Amino acid sequence: MQKQMDNVNHSTARTSGDREDVLELIHRVMHQVRSQQYQVLRDGPHDITHMESKVLGYFGRHPGATQSDLASDTGRDKAQLARLVKGLRERGLLDGTPDPSDRRNTRLTLTGEGQALLGTLKLQARRLAGKAVLGMSAQDQAQLQVLLQRVRNNLDAPD
Repeated sequence: MQKQMDNVNHSTARTSGDREDVLELIHRVMHQVRSQQYQVLRDGPHDITHMESKVLGYFGRHPGATQSDLASDTGRDKAQLARLVKGLRERGLLDGTPDPSDRRNTRLTLTGEGQALLGTLKLQARRLAGKAVLGMSAQDQAQLQVLLQRVRNNLDAPD
């Protein structure tokens, strides 16, 4: 299969130093990361979305959690999560068992195939992380983390 390229958001970035340029650059970087991270999956048997990978990651870290646990942790819409979980179960990536103490709840875990897919995602994420900071010193990387955390904190602060 021929490799597909995602050309959305690939125009040249402005360099005027405007405040808006910072958010535009962050957006472009995240678009590149997601595009390259999921390229390996688009060429394989699983075409997975960003949110589906987040759900798999959650149940990989919290085996036996419920859909309600996922909703509480992510703050996402319960109906959206229900559709995602249903689709992942139908594709054989998640498995559910009734909660012995409350049969209305289903405890969700990754299947073997789901674990393998999550492993592929983690490996690709590590590869991309290395590629992203190539040529940066440890000090540069630490400074970048500090600055990005400051941006995040600023956005989290009340207006």
